[in-house]
Amino acid sequence: MSKKTLPGVTRRQILTFTAASAGLAAARVAGAVTLQDTPVWSPFDDSPPPQVDTQGWAFFTAEEAATVEAIADRLIPADDLSIGGKEAGCAVFIDRQLAGFYGTFSRLYMQGPFQPGTPEQGDQSPLVPQQRYRLGLAALDAHCRAQHQKPFRALDAAQQDALLHDLESGKIALDGIDATLFFTTLLQNTMEGFFADPIYGGNRDMVSWKMLGFPGARYDYRDYVSKHNQTLDLVPLSIQGSAAWKMKG
Repeated sequence: MSKKTLPGVTRRQILTFTAASAGLAAARVAGAVTLQDTPVWSPFDDSPPPQVDTQGWAFFTAEEAATVEAIADRLIPADDLSIGGKEAGCAVFIDRQLAGFYGTFSRLYMQGPFQPGTPEQGDQSPLVPQQRYRLGLAALDAHCRAQHQKPFRALDAAQQDALLHDLESGKIALDGIDATLFFTTLLQNTMEGFFADPIYGGNRDMVSWKMLGFPGARYDYRDYVSKHNQTLDLVPLSIQGSAAWKMKG
């Protein structure tokens, strides 16, 4: 009984073809990887991460910044527990975020179609954050001037609170943007600025972390794990770290 083989194809040819195909596939995958806007990294570099420059405005005009600061101070007013949103740097945080990837939603799919969604589906607006703030702040000031002959930042606290409540409930019609969407964006970004790491421009002097007792970006708790029912009073640490930290190379 003779052994039958495939005509014209040897085992060696099959293995060679398979290896070549795998190599081409790997080359295609490797060629598709493109890294952009990544920070420069050096091994054993003990330099802290770059901190946000809090001088000047990267996106807002001076008038827009003053309005956002006024809004932040009403959303997070100063009390006996902490400073207000303005002093905590919430407007600086928002400004720097708008000047970066977040401002244009550059990492999100932003092509149509755009349809009104359900609350479970989340944000369905075609407007990116830069557009929301530019349109929303201008429309809010136009509404305030029409009703009170003053921009929002010049109104008293009671008037500002009433306007923000109307924005939240959708009682105000803003030109070019949904009022509730604008308020939701403002509130979300203000809270982020108040609680985020100070390296991003907000949470000045880690005021919110100190208020909550949050220890921040600590990585080693070995000195504290055995201390039960004690007030530790840990000083919060930013991502930027402490001047006492040194990388061991």
